[in-house]
Amino acid sequence: MLLVVLSRTLDLARHRLPTLFSAGWGYMLVLVALNVAISLQMMPENGFTTGSYMMEPLTATGDAAAREKALRGLAVLANILAGFSIAVAYLRRVLLGERGFPLAFGARNIRVAWKLLVLGLLGVLMFLPLLLLGGLLTPLAGPVGALAMLASPFVALMLVQRMSLVLPAAALDDEMSLKESWRLTSGIGWALAAAAIVVSLLAGLGIGALAGVLALTDLFLSGTGPLAPLRSALFPMGAMVILTWLFASLHATAYALTRERFVEKAGLRMADAERVAARREEVHRDKARQAVRSVLGPRSRRD
Repeated sequence: MLLVVLSRTLDLARHRLPTLFSAGWGYMLVLVALNVAISLQMMPENGFTTGSYMMEPLTATGDAAAREKALRGLAVLANILAGFSIAVAYLRRVLLGERGFPLAFGARNIRVAWKLLVLGLLGVLMFLPLLLLGGLLTPLAGPVGALAMLASPFVALMLVQRMSLVLPAAALDDEMSLKESWRLTSGIGWALAAAAIVVSLLAGLGIGALAGVLALTDLFLSGTGPLAPLRSALFPMGAMVILTWLFASLHATAYALTRERFVEKAGLRMADAERVAARREEVHRDKARQAVRSVLGPRSRRD
């Protein structure tokens, strides 16, 4: 199942990269303008030593340090807002064929932001007890406790991924609840979590490659020239676009696999959706059999 989710995600991302730019170019321009403005405010007299304000170490003290932290916080928030707005436009273009206004922002975007915040909080609330449990088991069970600590982020990620369909659903005005998302992803939760890890690694590689390309510009661009703020802005903007592109493709794939009417629009095969549905039914049957055994108890095993 992992190969189905991951291969279809990467195929969708590769084939729909032009769609990402055609759907989100308005917000991408906003990202560039915003990051250039912050770069101009934060650029030292001798230029950025790392090429971008987002990676520049904090050297100021007092009020200047507080100002820099506030500007970076604003930059992170604004980049995230623009990023999921691009994701909303991308999902609606891929799954609905909609060609909306380049800078559309409304209740739909707010719903996506709210559900993203809820998922983030749930992830933290799931991760911390698992990590604490692993820490308590380590002195008692040794390697088992250490293994539990190492597995806690993956388990928390799997649990969050089981509920993450609410994000593409909100982008498509589908009133899906966390409970329904959990039900629809039964049987493929581990596959979604593993795919999310692979996508995260690929995004990291892409962001690293972007940083390398921008670093090459040091050979022919001045650190304090007129293009320095633009170079500084391209790193956070590009990193957000890469993350949006890959994770929106993953969510579009997962959503289409569980909502069969979107299968063909996402470039998938109906056999993939049928395989997911069969796996989901198998998991439900296993849970039903376990429930029956637990009720009947030892008598059923003797029979």
